[in-house]
Amino acid sequence: MQPWTDPGPASARWAPSTPLSEVPAACQEVLQAYLEQCREEFGGIDPLLETTLDALADFILGGGKRVRPTLAWAGVRAAWEGGGGHPHDGDNEGGVPPQAYLAAVSSLELIQACALIHDDIIDASDLRRGRPTVHRVFEKQHRDHSWHGSPEHYGISQALLAGDLVFAWADDMLTDSGVPTRHQVRARPAWRAMRTEVIVGQQLDIAVEARGSEDVADSLKVVKYKTASYTATRPLHLGASLGGADERTVDLLCQVGQQIGTAFQLRDDQLGVFGDPAVTGKPSGDDLRTGKRTALINSALARGTAAQRTELHEALGSISSDADVERMRKVIIATGAQDHIEDTIHGLTDSANTALHNSWLHSSIIDELVGFASRLTNRRF
Repeated sequence: MQPWTDPGPASARWAPSTPLSEVPAACQEVLQAYLEQCREEFGGIDPLLETTLDALADFILGGGKRVRPTLAWAGVRAAWEGGGGHPHDGDNEGGVPPQAYLAAVSSLELIQACALIHDDIIDASDLRRGRPTVHRVFEKQHRDHSWHGSPEHYGISQALLAGDLVFAWADDMLTDSGVPTRHQVRARPAWRAMRTEVIVGQQLDIAVEARGSEDVADSLKVVKYKTASYTATRPLHLGASLGGADERTVDLLCQVGQQIGTAFQLRDDQLGVFGDPAVTGKPSGDDLRTGKRTALINSALARGTAAQRTELHEALGSISSDADVERMRKVIIATGAQDHIEDTIHGLTDSANTALHNSWLHSSIIDELVGFASRLTNRRF
């Protein structure tokens, strides 16, 4: 990959104090420019790669909350706003432009793209954000051209490789971002841990589902590695390290990230049962219909009476009507599991907020990070 070039107006406007709220739109612009650069450099290899690049661009640019880049930027700003780093601490006297950090944190969305593409294959999902999943796009291409072999196998094979490709490009994007080399070296442990944890977390999720585990501890281990570390802990860790944060700030943000990330996933578990499909974009009671053993479901099984457990066991994975969903919701509420998970979410969020407010960081980044965490853990989508 050629060295990173200026991705456009958002990059030019980027400043050390740019609010977290501006990350999603700027990240979108940076990703679009980066994918265009990849197309210019590699698109001529074969027309096949044009199809791959089209599918990846549609997938990556077609939606998403950009949570991980936002939290990584929060980590950078925390380093610069009381955390021991400085925005002009570059490899030369002139420092490094802040847009280099925008490029660096945006690379997390390429890791996320890989994770989602592979997750859709594992779950045999047809749609993602209302659009065909990447493996279904390739499957349709095979079927439309009446090629040899299985369209399903072709789609899965090409999507696996497309996911691997953006996983590799994430490394390139970070390396070529322009962030000082010594800060990239400090950030490598966070980057390595994040990549390993998200893959191991997915493996744990598959194994827990296959075993039919009803142990809440197993569910929470999946939450920790598949979601909490990958979604919040490591992005904050990565951003803080890139920004030159001192050790106590890195430790603080890792602690806060684990709490926010866990609460984020537990909220997702609540929405998987009690969410409004008009808001979530998923079927009503989706986790009940699929029989997924989330922390909420396993808490209900652990807390319920014998009769309630029997009712849940009989229904999970075999629900076909909204009436059945509503009946199981009432059973879960009656076990006390919904209230327990809700209390846990609020407790984790409050603990993270308290740690931030009691810290040495500047009030500007504390207030923004607390507000963002609150929106994540209290969302309805």
